[in-house]
Amino acid sequence: MKTKAILTFTIVLGLITINNKIMAQNYIFPELPYVYDALEPYIDARTMEIHYTKHHRAYYDNFVKAAGEAKIDHLPLEDIFSGVSAYSPAVRNNGGGYYNHMLFWNVMGPNAGGQPEGKLLKAIIEAFGSFDKFKADFENAAKTQFGSGWAWLAVDAGGKLFVSQTLNQDNPLMDVASKRGVPILGLDVWEHAYYLKYQNRRAEYVGIFWNVVNWKKVAELYEATLK
Repeated sequence: MKTKAILTFTIVLGLITINNKIMAQNYIFPELPYVYDALEPYIDARTMEIHYTKHHRAYYDNFVKAAGEAKIDHLPLEDIFSGVSAYSPAVRNNGGGYYNHMLFWNVMGPNAGGQPEGKLLKAIIEAFGSFDKFKADFENAAKTQFGSGWAWLAVDAGGKLFVSQTLNQDNPLMDVASKRGVPILGLDVWEHAYYLKYQNRRAEYVGIFWNVVNWKKVAELYEATLK
């Protein structure tokens, strides 16, 4: 399940794949899938521009440099993450930042929000009891992550959904994560993701996230884990 899910996830994000792996020699900095002001009024254009062109770009550039210096730039990202505890903080932090933001951009979109349908909604209800309970758990993970980090909805090795939080740029694919699985939804709670508009009001930022979640994309990622 895990290998196939990750493969489809990379295809959805538009990465170059061959032989069921992301080709390490072809790490790319992907285009943002919408214009900077597409998520207004929830996420402002200036924040989006800075977040994408400065923060995400820096993670990408620094990861490529660190992976080259460590002589692991022949490895797919997923292989690096599965043994990330053996690598330098530069590889871990920047590799995570590069990957996490690719997911983040793609699970948001204009004219989005609402709630999922079909298999994903059924799986959420089975795992959490109701869609509202899932939202509450996810919001709690995002709001209680101390300092910088992420909140996740992910699929474990048994195919069950779970919510978790990670520090800094870690993610559930990493061997350092307390709960491991394939992420299908992530929320960035670093201050640079919201401070220009929401200042210290992280809870408000977390609440508006539901207005921009692209559930169709999240459902695609979920169904990829079932194949």
